[in-house]
Amino acid sequence: METNNRHILLPTDFSDNAWSAIVYALKLYALESCTFYILHSAHGSLSSISDKYSRVYEEVKENANTNLLELKTLAETANANANHDFEIILSTESLYRAIDTTVKKYNIDLVVMGTKGATGAQEFLFGSNTVKMISKMRSCPILIIPEDYDFVTPKQIAFPSDFNRFYGATDLDALKDLASLYNSKIRVVHIETKEELTEVQEHNITTLESYFGEFEHSLHWVPDYSKKANDIKSFIEELEIDMLAMVNYKHSFIEKIFNEPVIKKIGFNPTIPFLVIPG
Repeated sequence: METNNRHILLPTDFSDNAWSAIVYALKLYALESCTFYILHSAHGSLSSISDKYSRVYEEVKENANTNLLELKTLAETANANANHDFEIILSTESLYRAIDTTVKKYNIDLVVMGTKGATGAQEFLFGSNTVKMISKMRSCPILIIPEDYDFVTPKQIAFPSDFNRFYGATDLDALKDLASLYNSKIRVVHIETKEELTEVQEHNITTLESYFGEFEHSLHWVPDYSKKANDIKSFIEELEIDMLAMVNYKHSFIEKIFNEPVIKKIGFNPTIPFLVIPG
């Protein structure tokens, strides 16, 4: 991954939560050269208007564009880095399609978004809709920022793994890139489901250690006493973890968490920024 200029996508619905995620991104990359793309999907507002050539349709788009311009000005004012550039994008596609299109068009390195928006229970809620977004997004890593989360330097990043998956050399670039920003320590967490590791798991541990060789890192074994989401929450609190990172692939750890009945019902509610890397 090129580190000279990062391309960061910031979806917004103009809510306070979305703005908090933007502020987090600006602080996270405070010392880096970045182009930030502020994206708004007007699909929800426009879908009820049948005539695409009507004055009402145009007014909705004009209002959204005005809001985007104001948000861009606000971001530029709140930002002290001369190496930060801002672009605005207004899309009429659904949120997922708008993000996917923008990721591919502008070679986006990372999507940074909030957990829920102005409506509280629409597409930004980190319940079923955001879980769907995470499940579908295969083109780019997503960093999800909890509501009202104030920026904390990510000194420690937790990376849960069952060690059943072999990671290619570039699969963990997003995690390594974030760790490189503040020389973060990577804590690899294994929630034990069996007493002994298989040969495949042993091999994958060795490979992981080689990938993380340039960073301070450690391995942690956590007994599988209860629901995995609870185990991770306890680990985050005990070791004062500042960011959680997971790879999302079929039958992955993250998929198992999201398939827990309680998660399906109320959503997964991490208390720290959560990096989801497509597998």
